[in-house]
Amino acid sequence: MLRAWTIFEDPIRHALHKLKYRKDMSMGDAIAFHMLPFVQGLNWQVDMIIPTPLGKDRMKHRGYNQVVMIAKPLALGLKVKYAPNELIRKKETRTQVGLTKTERRKNVEGAFQAGAGVRRKNILIMDDVSTTGSTLSAVAESLYQAGAENVYALTVARALQH
Repeated sequence: MLRAWTIFEDPIRHALHKLKYRKDMSMGDAIAFHMLPFVQGLNWQVDMIIPTPLGKDRMKHRGYNQVVMIAKPLALGLKVKYAPNELIRKKETRTQVGLTKTERRKNVEGAFQAGAGVRRKNILIMDDVSTTGSTLSAVAESLYQAGAENVYALTVARALQH
């Protein structure tokens, strides 16, 4: 199940760009605060929240994972375990921006590996923006392969196809 809190347009697009590209870390808390009632209203029974991990190169370049800045305070607000170490990106991928749906799917195929801690758990995976859902599908597949019971996917925003 995939849900997005809002559409990827201003003002949320501007807020996510400030968080992602201008190192405005406070945007993570602000976004999580506003998302919390929406997520609570979904009534998903989750055991842990896992942010979609960045590749090592992108993490080194950016210095932080922008999704962590939203997922961690959201986990605190929901009173569920925050488990970023239960998922790794085992393969570097190029940015999904500008790729077709087929290219996106191929780009992230086999890119993730889940840890043993997800076995028989209900997982909420989180990302900032979804376009085709390819990244979240690849993450969910790795979680199910590791024995996750249920996987829910949440993004801050959904990019509309033009």
